Amino acid sequence: MLRSAVERQFLILGEALGRVRQLDPNLASRIADLNQAVALRNQLAHGYAEIDDAIVWGVVAGPLEQMLSELESL
Repeated sequence: MLRSAVERQFLILGEALGRVRQLDPNLASRIADLNQAVALRNQLAHGYAEIDDAIVWGVVAGPLEQMLSELESL
């Protein structure tokens, strides 16, 4: 259940950042790891490959915290 909830949040975040990238490229350029977040969303949504739980949890523990801080400051 927790895994599904975390993956769902990444789907939402990646979709939103993908829209930012399309609508406001200048703003998108100020968000570190935006392309990686969108790519993770695409992997989760379309199942391009088996998702490695360690990678997902690594994102939760590392880059996600920095990204959320950056987004709050915009």
